[in-house]
Amino acid sequence: GEPAEQYLTNIAWDPSSENIFMAIVNRGQNHAWINSYNANSGELNKTLFEETDERYVEPQHGFYFMPNDPEKFIWQSERSGFNHLYLYSTKGKLLKTLTQGNWMITRLIGADADGKYIYFESTKESPLERHTYSVHVNSLELKKLSDAAGTHMASFNQQMNQFFDVYSSLNVPRKIDLRSQNGDLVKNLLTASNPLANYDLGETTLFPIINDGNVLHCRMITPPHFDKNKKYPVVVYVYGGPHAQMVTNSFLGGSNYWMQLMAQKGYIVFTLDNRGSSNRGHAFESATHRQLGTLEMADQLAGINYLKNLSYVDANRIGVHGWSFGGFMTTSLMSRQPGVFKVGVAGGPVIDWSIYEIMYTE
Repeated sequence: GEPAEQYLTNIAWDPSSENIFMAIVNRGQNHAWINSYNANSGELNKTLFEETDERYVEPQHGFYFMPNDPEKFIWQSERSGFNHLYLYSTKGKLLKTLTQGNWMITRLIGADADGKYIYFESTKESPLERHTYSVHVNSLELKKLSDAAGTHMASFNQQMNQFFDVYSSLNVPRKIDLRSQNGDLVKNLLTASNPLANYDLGETTLFPIINDGNVLHCRMITPPHFDKNKKYPVVVYVYGGPHAQMVTNSFLGGSNYWMQLMAQKGYIVFTLDNRGSSNRGHAFESATHRQLGTLEMADQLAGINYLKNLSYVDANRIGVHGWSFGGFMTTSLMSRQPGVFKVGVAGGPVIDWSIYEIMYTE
């Protein structure tokens, strides 16, 4: 179809295999048409509904057809400002808004065989955490199925009546429980020992700072045997781009072993999730639209100012390091904010956006 310059995304067969559903997004990415096509002829059956936004629409999640009724499907959308679940008929009628609130659905798991309960993971407790929930399709009653603060990932069986609850938090490496569909504990299957128990590690802490009215989540790793009366150099590890979140309430706060090694070598290691990073809602994530690197840098510099106000930070020895978008951030910070960082190491940096092929570059 025309125009030739458009995106065809989220392609799915309906349960009858007679129709194909997809989202058509214009080149400017601010208008989406949710369409049904005849699979044999390729002809358009109907535009079920449309979505528009001043900045961009971003249909990332496919059609989920209800197991008990092939004439209904769940669509995920950030139309409210946060990613939520909407129940539609295959004719395009909005039947029900299943979830709402200032939090994000991060994963739609599925529905039970009767189509009474929908299971999903979300940031409802905190942007730093993931918990498993069910919502009753008729009453819209929401039930939290996971308990301890941290990051939970649910893996349901085919009957959707039991699931593995895979859990970690800042100081819990991994715990796996078998639970019923109501969240009741059936039995513990694994409580992993700490793989770093015999290593001399520093302390990892998570905390927020505020910049321009925005809560920005931070992670700091201090060297082993930390002495607040000493001065320490800092390594700022940055990503900062779309569809990524560096700071989470998971084991080691989402940090990797290299960061722990650098702390062992005597550096404070600091990371901040700036505006434009994921799982914070559409306004936070789309704030960087058509000005990549500007608000991200402002937020990272707010983190630097926080560090410089700490008595144990050597403000003359702050370095920055990142890969991919983090490499772009590193080169941007070094070149546009000269004198702030003593050194920068950019891995795989995007230097020229005009030759970088990814959808948000558009």
